[in-house]
Amino acid sequence: MGMKSKLVLGAVVGIVVIGAVSANSGDADGGSGDKGTSASAEQQSAGTKSDGRSDTKPAEDKGAEKASQAEQFKAFVRKNGTPQEKDAVSHITKVQGADEQNDILDAADVYTDFTGGIMGEGTGPAKLIASAFADWKQSDNGLVTVYDADGEIIGNGNF
Repeated sequence: MGMKSKLVLGAVVGIVVIGAVSANSGDADGGSGDKGTSASAEQQSAGTKSDGRSDTKPAEDKGAEKASQAEQFKAFVRKNGTPQEKDAVSHITKVQGADEQNDILDAADVYTDFTGGIMGEGTGPAKLIASAFADWKQSDNGLVTVYDADGEIIGNGNF
C-alpha cells in the first residue's frame, strides 16, 4: 500500500471515529436545539395559577427531594460497605460526575477533608473510597478520582 493510500485511509478512520463519538454523546433532551421557546402559559406566568396561588415549590423543598451525590454515595456505603469503607466515606465532602454516565468515558470526582496530598494520611482511605464507588456505580469505561482538601489527587480507580 502506498503512502497516499495510508494517508487517505487514516483520514477516513479519523472521521468515522469522530462521527461515532459525537453520535453517542447526543443531546439529553432528544436533540431539540430550541431551548425554552415553547413554554406554556402557566410557565410564562411564573407558575401562578388562575386563583393567584403559586404551584412552584420553595427552593429548600427541591433540595430535600433529591439528596446530593455525596449523600447518596454515603447512604449506599452505610448500607453495603465494610467498616473500613464506612470510616473512609465519612471524610467525603462532595461528589461530582456520578449522575451522568454514557459508558464511553465516565469520570467522577470525590472530594474529601484529608490533607497532605499523595503522601498524606488519606492515600489508604482513598483506595477504599474508590473501591466503594466501583460497587456503587458501574461503567464500561469509568474512572473515579479522589482529591484531598487542597484539591490534590490522593487516589483513583476504575468503576
